[in-house]
Amino acid sequence: MLQLEIMKKIKNDFPIFQQTMNGHPLIYLDSAATSQKPRAVMHAIQEFYGKHNSNVHRSVHKLGEEASEMFESARKNIANFIGANHREIIFTKNATESLNLAANCISKSRLTKNDLVTFTELEHHSNIVPWLMLDTKKSAVKINNEGVLDEESLNEEMEKNPKVFAFTHVSNAIGTINNAEYLCKRAKEAGALSVVDATQSVPHMPIDVKKLDCDFMAFSGHKMLGPTGIGILYIREELMETLPPFLGGGDMIKEVYLDHFTTAKPPAKFEAGTPPIAEVIGLSAAVDYLNAIGMSNVADHERSIVKKSFEALDQIDKLRIFGPRKNRIAVMTFEVEGVPSHDMASILDSQGIAIRAGHQCAMPVHQKLGIESSNRASFYIYNDEEDVEALAQGIKHAKKVFGV
Repeated sequence: MLQLEIMKKIKNDFPIFQQTMNGHPLIYLDSAATSQKPRAVMHAIQEFYGKHNSNVHRSVHKLGEEASEMFESARKNIANFIGANHREIIFTKNATESLNLAANCISKSRLTKNDLVTFTELEHHSNIVPWLMLDTKKSAVKINNEGVLDEESLNEEMEKNPKVFAFTHVSNAIGTINNAEYLCKRAKEAGALSVVDATQSVPHMPIDVKKLDCDFMAFSGHKMLGPTGIGILYIREELMETLPPFLGGGDMIKEVYLDHFTTAKPPAKFEAGTPPIAEVIGLSAAVDYLNAIGMSNVADHERSIVKKSFEALDQIDKLRIFGPRKNRIAVMTFEVEGVPSHDMASILDSQGIAIRAGHQCAMPVHQKLGIESSNRASFYIYNDEEDVEALAQGIKHAKKVFGV
């Protein structure tokens, strides 16, 4: 776990923790939905709007040149964070749009009605619905009762030679960490493109896309201390020229005539219209903040939180934790017999503890586990052992309220 003095400094960097919630100190355990933002990110956005605001790639005046330089420098910084070339980074508004962009472009250039797209039962809806919208065959790799991909099912699906294998690196619903490098290797062996949803992995552990050897990878800025409204799609550079554009308009073109057009070189080819400039610059500041801590330290801290969470929650009668005991991030999804999930969340909220209740945008996972709704407490760099203990005490209080 991060040292106490470092933890105190980190928490002080987040203005939102200076307030109380329902008369209690705020304990934010919903970072899998969106993370809180440090002052450095807020300052970077304010600095851009206050001193450099202009559109990018369009103007030769000084503000335009400054904005373009900041924007492209941010692209390089974000690319370096995941081991990519800056030309392989596409900016979108969120990971959902990134996955839709990937599905749309792959479909137009490489898929027919008879081709198979395979995903898994672990997926967030954003990595299921875009594929379901395509006019192709679909199948899913099953998970076992622990919430881990079933190897036999994986073998069966890869033997069908899918054209696309889309999978989550880390489950947003139950925290399972998949072996993404192995899954990308299996995809390549089957002749499939690999599309990785890294929304819950990029914020929590070191990521190197070249080591993973994936073809596409999507993630969001708002889950890694950055602002909302900014998503990333990594596309392996040699694939970019073979894919059609997703949206048409300004900045994605080279030449336009009344009867045809030619596209600009990637990444501009996939970034039609005014991009999320301030959001990109804010995300770059978030990357700087995480790099200063060290992503290996972030991962170590989360492993400690997972250990402490199991120790605390395992002591609570009638509480069931979903997902594997090992090889997971600090997403603790649970149910308490006799306490409906939304009531649990409301009672905890009255004590200043913010968690999520519902199907976590992963209904197939819940169907597989035989539940309709769950509670999810998701931890990040600003959470510590005291937050784990507060959660445990809050759950015990909710049980007393319901007499269970």
